[in-house]
Amino acid sequence: MGVQFCTKDNLILFVSEDNEATIKPRQLKKAKQKNLRKKLNSAAILIQAWWRGTLVRRTLLHAALRAWILQRWWRQVMAQLLEKRRRAALTGYAIRERAAITLQSLVRMWRIHWRYCQVLNAIYVIQGHWQCHNCQTCAFLRGHCVVTATHLQFHIEIIN
Repeated sequence: MGVQFCTKDNLILFVSEDNEATIKPRQLKKAKQKNLRKKLNSAAILIQAWWRGTLVRRTLLHAALRAWILQRWWRQVMAQLLEKRRRAALTGYAIRERAAITLQSLVRMWRIHWRYCQVLNAIYVIQGHWQCHNCQTCAFLRGHCVVTATHLQFHIEIIN
């Protein structure tokens, strides 16, 4: 490369002559640097893309885990609510059944008591007629009582 300096009055003239021999290595060096910069840039882009993908996948995983935790909690709450409703329904059913059984028992008891009172009144009538009879010492009354699920039976025998 040739460099010339010329001075005319107060003006400096700088003339630089480049020949092709000096330009080519410089251009090659710049081209290599540019190519290396492109490779490094594309490698950096690939690394950044991989890292962003990793961050997105991690974020999606955390979001999925949070959603799963919320779903599990909600299902547990719903199961507890269903269990509470089932238990309340079962308790209500048991109370109604117990009330029905108690009512049936009371009705059966009242009917048997009513029947017992009827038979007792019949016995009193028979005894009253028997006491008015002339031959009180001639015979004895012997009674036998049978209680079944539906009614009450009395058997009265007159023994001479």
